[in-house]
This record gives sequence, structure tokens and C-alpha cells, in this order.
Amino acid sequence: MRMFPSLLTRAAVFTIFVVGFTGAALATTTTASFIVSANVLSACITSATALSFGNYSAASATALTGTSTVSVDCTTGTPYTVALNVGSGGGTFAARKLSSGTSTLNYNLFTSAANTSIWGDSTSSTVTMAGTGSGLLTANSLTVYGTVPISQDVVSGVYSSTVTVTVTY
Repeated sequence: MRMFPSLLTRAAVFTIFVVGFTGAALATTTTASFIVSANVLSACITSATALSFGNYSAASATALTGTSTVSVDCTTGTPYTVALNVGSGGGTFAARKLSSGTSTLNYNLFTSAANTSIWGDSTSSTVTMAGTGSGLLTANSLTVYGTVPISQDVVSGVYSSTVTVTVTY
């Protein structure tokens, strides 16, 4: 008879053991998901190099020419336009002016070396340059072509003007 309680004890332990593991084996899981997002805003940055015409002589039969590079970095796919103002020397888009005190020297800025399209702000028969961004780490370079016409009899001095580049996007 001693065997019987021992057998019952063993059976009870076995049952608890099996039920305990079976309960663990029957555990369920649940899942959830969430959205991760970021909003990339259109952005542009711009810079430009100086345009130096060098030494001017009214007696020269050749106009002075020079170039500047405008760099535009915009987020990928962002359309933009680049405008240039008249400059701090005064004048108009038809005849921009470099100034030295009260003296002025005419010049102009163009979109190509052919000097056919004045680069301005789309007013007064001027044009702007358009492009599409290649990324904020990739500059799109635009060349500004400048010309100082011949036969301007002006006072000697250092003539300058500051032109503002405006990128609209």
C-alpha cells in the first residue's frame, strides 16, 4: 500500500509538471505597429564668386569681359529661379553701373557669352535662370557673363557694385 500513495504522488507531480509546461506552450503574443516619418522641407542655399573685369582703358578697342559663378544648392527635385538685381552702383538693367565716388562706368551681366540676354529679375526685358535642385550637398553652377563696353571716358579709380543674387523656390 505504500506504493500506491507514492504512485499517486508521482502522478500528481507529473500532472502539475505537464500542465505547467503546457500552459507555457500555449502562451500567445500580440503585436502593434507604429509609423515613423520625417518631413523634408524644400530648401536652397546660394553663393557667388566675384567678377573682376581688371584694368579698363577708354582707348581700348575691345570690351572688357569677365565671369562669375553662382552656385545653387537645393533639395533634390526643388525647382528654382535665379534673379540678379541692378546692383549697388545704380543704373538700370539696360545699363548697370559700377561706381567710384560720383563717377560711374557702365557694364552689364548676361546669361551667355553671346551677351544677348540680360540677366535680371524678369522685368525690363531681362531674364532669370531656372533649374532643379540636385541636393543640398550638390551645387548647380551657373555662369554670369559680364561686359564693360568700350569708349567710356571716365575718371581713374576703383569702380565697384554689389549685385544681389535672389533664388526663388
